[in-house]
Amino acid sequence: MPDTPHDEILRLRAEVARHEDLYRRKHAPEISDYEFDRLRDRLQELEAAHPDLAGPDMGIGDDRIEGFEQRDHAEPMLSLDNTYGREDFGAFVERLRGKLPGADLRFVVEPKVDGVALSLTYERGELVRAVTRGNGFRGDDVTANILLIPEIPRRLAGAPDLLEVRGEVYMRTDEFARLNAEREAAGEPLYANPRNLAAGTVKLLDRAEAARRRLSVVCYGMGACRPAAFSTLADLNARLRAWGFPTSDGFRLADGEEGAWAAIQELDATRRSLPYPTDGAVVKLDRLDLQARSGATSKFPHWAVAFKYPPDQAETVLRAISMQVGRTGVITPVAELEPVLLAGSTVSRATLHNADEIARKDIREGDTVRIQKAGEIIPQVLGVVPERRPADAAPFDFEARLRELGLDAARHGDEAAYRLRTPSRDVKVRRLVHFASKHCLDIDGLGDAVAEQLVDLGLVDAPTDVLSLKPEHWALLDKFKEKSVDNMMAALSAARSRELWRAIHALGIPNVGMQTAKDLARHFRSLDALAQSRLDSYVVKRVGKKGQELKAYDTVISGIGEEVAKSILSYFSDPNHRDWVEAMRKGGLSLEEAAAATATSAAMAGKTFVLTGTLPTLSRDQARDLIEKAGGKVSGSVSKKTDYVVAGEEAGSKLDKARELGVAVIDEAGLRKLLGD
Repeated sequence: MPDTPHDEILRLRAEVARHEDLYRRKHAPEISDYEFDRLRDRLQELEAAHPDLAGPDMGIGDDRIEGFEQRDHAEPMLSLDNTYGREDFGAFVERLRGKLPGADLRFVVEPKVDGVALSLTYERGELVRAVTRGNGFRGDDVTANILLIPEIPRRLAGAPDLLEVRGEVYMRTDEFARLNAEREAAGEPLYANPRNLAAGTVKLLDRAEAARRRLSVVCYGMGACRPAAFSTLADLNARLRAWGFPTSDGFRLADGEEGAWAAIQELDATRRSLPYPTDGAVVKLDRLDLQARSGATSKFPHWAVAFKYPPDQAETVLRAISMQVGRTGVITPVAELEPVLLAGSTVSRATLHNADEIARKDIREGDTVRIQKAGEIIPQVLGVVPERRPADAAPFDFEARLRELGLDAARHGDEAAYRLRTPSRDVKVRRLVHFASKHCLDIDGLGDAVAEQLVDLGLVDAPTDVLSLKPEHWALLDKFKEKSVDNMMAALSAARSRELWRAIHALGIPNVGMQTAKDLARHFRSLDALAQSRLDSYVVKRVGKKGQELKAYDTVISGIGEEVAKSILSYFSDPNHRDWVEAMRKGGLSLEEAAAATATSAAMAGKTFVLTGTLPTLSRDQARDLIEKAGGKVSGSVSKKTDYVVAGEEAGSKLDKARELGVAVIDEAGLRKLLGD
């Protein structure tokens, strides 16, 4: 039986809430903006027709997550309503004319950057915080990660007492391609699109990993401004550029509806050459006084709208579904396509995400499928064209294909992905290379080629097996003469004295990068204590004023929230991984934080350092390790809170910033003096 209005409203509210959460918090949307807007519009239509059944205002979504301090916006940070055609856009302009009779409507038209909305607050010209949109009134303080973007000015000359600069954090397409090339080489699942990756990076608690992913920003508007200093967006844009903010190269002024529509069409013809993903144009009134007169709803301003271009789509034949195995054993299905031209490039592969996605869309080999790039660098398979399905196309049996390929895999807990029960040859090689890599145990000379031989000869199954190899084992390797064997034994000997955090990082615990490994080492002080940890070792339920437990958590270790904690607990619940810890112990590794590694220097403890340029004898990693061992911290950017900038040859803008802020600048000799060396 069809839904009653009450049932449909309840179902739509649940769907809208779920898709908002997927988009804003989990950065893993399942549907396009257009499909989402259709759901939302249908809900609004039903609630308008049945006001007695209407629920509370659902707002604009909420991107806040655990682990971040929250801050209020001085002025609400609203979202933008979407339009999808000439008639829609004309209706937007007509509504404005009704609110502003007789006013000359001049518009700003610029590309809609597909990223993460951000508000930068400056007080008396000093950058004090960076906050996400959140629920429009209160967002997450992400200042630490935003300071990794060097283009954001830290100080503004002649700025108002209070200024909120609004912008969008995004990832350039070439940076996205670089990161995915690394993941493909490592056999790891590819990131879906730059927007999701940028959003995840802004909220990344592992700051070292966040620094490795280069983010960019474009600034286009403001919130609070006290005292008032601008009369138009064009004035604001000119001042932002003078202050050094990155602004849109596509900024256009257009008079009236026809001028704005012409600018929208012009942008559509050029947007694919932009260095960032964009799926539309933002159209705003230029005059701030007219903006104020036109007003806003609780969700959207009346004076601005996002015009969304139709997504680039194509139809092609899905030749086969292949399986890609990552370093951790996760299996990702990939659509192998008949090559087709889409958005200026030839597409022959598309991600299928997981078995549930294939079943939900009933995707079969031989099907004609619709693929789309809508802000997506990696195409997505939207669905099949049923009328063109071959008569012999059978439903895809994911587990049968795994058996056919000899992949013994299963799902763990509530994971959507299948994971190998027993690692494949390639997984064993990748795990060993990671175990020996520079930021893990740093076993010199153990790269891809050596790892492949060790696995193929049956000398290494688990990566920890390498610790027990003797000279006669190394002599079995191709081109390993006496000198090579001696060098490898020396490298293994050196690895046994590495710091605890390196041993933790070498284990390859999902979601635990280099900085998180260091935080865990400092907190637990031994690998055994880490392996025996519980959930309350990381997060504790927040207690309300009357003693009741709240759903929110407080973190015990700064930067490590519930998701990372559960990943660690899941890892050590596997008996094989506990065996790895024992193998490390038998292999001679020190699994405790050495006293020398935690002995702090009075001159270093609690101080923040920034490294820039090339030092005479220390690499960047060596200098970082020395500072951290002595109790100091290393930051990627200079601020008023920086205590020292350690500058070498060819020091760049960080040195200039230090001098501007009056931060102490020292060289390598000065650093060694602080260290007591």
